[in-house]
Amino acid sequence: MFTRRKHNRSGTISVVVVDKSGGGFKEIHRVGIAHSEEEAAALEAEGRHWIATYGGQQLIDFEGRADKELRTAENVLSSITSTRLSAAQTIIGKVYDSIGFDEIEDEELRHLVIGRICQPMSKKATVDYLCRHFKDDVSLQKIYRYMDKLNNTQKDRVQEISVRHTQTLFGGNIGILFYDVTTLYFETTDKDELRNNGFSKDGKNANPQVVLGLLVSRGGYPLSYALFNGAQFEGYTMIPIVDDYSALQPRE
Repeated sequence: MFTRRKHNRSGTISVVVVDKSGGGFKEIHRVGIAHSEEEAAALEAEGRHWIATYGGQQLIDFEGRADKELRTAENVLSSITSTRLSAAQTIIGKVYDSIGFDEIEDEELRHLVIGRICQPMSKKATVDYLCRHFKDDVSLQKIYRYMDKLNNTQKDRVQEISVRHTQTLFGGNIGILFYDVTTLYFETTDKDELRNNGFSKDGKNANPQVVLGLLVSRGGYPLSYALFNGAQFEGYTMIPIVDDYSALQPRE
């Protein structure tokens, strides 16, 4: 948008705001009529002010403003950037709390869950994401150690909260369950009590793997999961995970 002068037959000057879009010019605001050059210049200044105020074009004169005004503009831009980066954490954090996971007083779990949803990448990339956006003091080794902590001390509590939330969604009666398994392989030849060679769904039969079983409700809400030795036949994994799920049910 810009201001334009129109010379009238009466000798006056009309100052208008013009928008060029779609290959044509369109008058969108009439500023006023001037009877002299000075009045026309004043109306043009008024028109530019109208554009800046109502047209969405905000001008920052970094050379003409006082230091205080410059600092104010920088603070506004910084605030916008900060809000954009923390919006995902705020929104997903609210959902995290509404499900009930805030009962687990562990900020590491919260940050890892939010990071995984926002950027579903590798653990190393998750570290970079958390450090870059939320300035968390994390490291790759810290995340690996936390995986052991999650499995050893918090797995049952996480599953209990998930089951309770899903029951609430379905009015207390989940009804039907779905179960499936997958395999996760490792880029190594080392084996242990969990990692072992077996039938690989990824075609990586030469690599040790684990078998992951997941129990979900209608709509795919997770209820329970378990890891099995990589050589375990998947048909033998369903009864143990159903038993684990039954143990999570409230007793009357």
